[in-house]
Amino acid sequence: MPNTNLFGRCPYVTSQKVLTGKWSLYILYLLSEHPNVRFNELQRLMPEDMTHTTLSRQLKTLEAEGLIIRTEYSQIPPKVEYCLSPIGEKFQPVIDALGVWGAEYISYIRKKEA
Repeated sequence: MPNTNLFGRCPYVTSQKVLTGKWSLYILYLLSEHPNVRFNELQRLMPEDMTHTTLSRQLKTLEAEGLIIRTEYSQIPPKVEYCLSPIGEKFQPVIDALGVWGAEYISYIRKKEA
C-alpha cells in the first residue's frame, strides 16, 4: 500500500482514526454496560477529571462517527440518552478482549513491581 491517506482503506488506520480521543474506548465500554444512559449519569460514571465539555465533545465525535446514538426527548426538563449504535455494538468483542488484555497487563505490572 502506498503511504497516502489510508482512512477507509486500511482497517487499522480507519479504526485508529475513528477511536481517537482519550476517553472514546471507556465511553464505549460504559455504554455497552449501561445502555440508554443520560448525560449526567454517564458523567458520574467517568473519572473525576472528566469535564462536562470534554465528555460532550467526545460524545459528539462518537455520534458523528456512527458509533453511538443520541436520542433527544421533547420534554421539560430536556432528556437526552445515549446508547451504542448497531455498528458500535459490533465493537463489543473488542471491548471484551481489551478488558481481558488490560487485566492481564495489570497483573504483569504488579508482578514486575513486586
